[in-house]
Amino acid sequence: MTRHLAVVMDPVDHIKAYKDTTVGLLREASRRGYRIDYLEARDLALSEGRATARVRGMTVHDSDKDWCQLEEAREIALSDADIILMRKDPPFNMDYIYATYLLEHAQNAGSLVVNDPASLRNANEKLFATWFPDCMPPTLVTSRKDALHAFLKEHGDIVVKPLDGMGGSSVFRVALGDPNVNVIFETMTGNGERHTMAQRYLPGIAQGDKRILMIDGEPVPFALARIPAPGETRGNLAAGGTGVGQPLSPSDRKICERVGPVLRDRGLLFVGLDVIGESLTEINVTSPTGLRELDRAFGLNIAGDLFDVLERTITRHANAP
Repeated sequence: MTRHLAVVMDPVDHIKAYKDTTVGLLREASRRGYRIDYLEARDLALSEGRATARVRGMTVHDSDKDWCQLEEAREIALSDADIILMRKDPPFNMDYIYATYLLEHAQNAGSLVVNDPASLRNANEKLFATWFPDCMPPTLVTSRKDALHAFLKEHGDIVVKPLDGMGGSSVFRVALGDPNVNVIFETMTGNGERHTMAQRYLPGIAQGDKRILMIDGEPVPFALARIPAPGETRGNLAAGGTGVGQPLSPSDRKICERVGPVLRDRGLLFVGLDVIGESLTEINVTSPTGLRELDRAFGLNIAGDLFDVLERTITRHANAP
């Protein structure tokens, strides 16, 4: 029987197919013979307790220029899909949260939603990491400017970032004596009305902000070290960083062993850990990337490994009493 995959993602004309992780996942599904339906979060709906969606059938090609072909729109019950990939990029706003509520109805009706909708809501990509303080650098979450000043005085060199950002947006490095410190703290906290995160600056960023992909709590054995561009402190590829593949270090594996069981218990089947030096800085659960770069560097098929897990999960659920 042909399996059915639905993918919630950003508009296809926004996708850079040569590097996009979602495209890699969809190509693997196509190779396995899945029937694929595409939708955006705005296409989700709920009627009398049943999650539905306005979808377009998708044919996926190997060409990066014309990577997909879409059919005419039609309505489906979301529970018709065996697997639903939630690959909508942040911002993690109320519309995103509403989408997880609708996906939860599909999950309750039998679809496997990746990642688990409730865990997407609960695992803020900045704050989720704070459940593992033994793996993190000194970290402060506050809306108070005086607390940020005290944290800066204690550590001398810090990074301040929003709780809802992605791709390195609005990330500031602040050192003692920085003439812009007050305006940075005012901006990041909305003059004391908004929480922000501060972490001790990690010099290891010069060797890269490592992205480690986790599949059902187990790490891919290689990390993508995102090296900052000259004059930058952010390694994010979206901020001009360069990706360099490297084997996991012993400290990387220790972090994975610490975090992995919690990811598995929460139904977070495909996750990206961000590690600088020997410290965990973030846990990316919404739409982790880096798959294509690691596949190319090491001859991997990470999407294949993920779909092996997903298919075992579907079979296990189908055979459950």
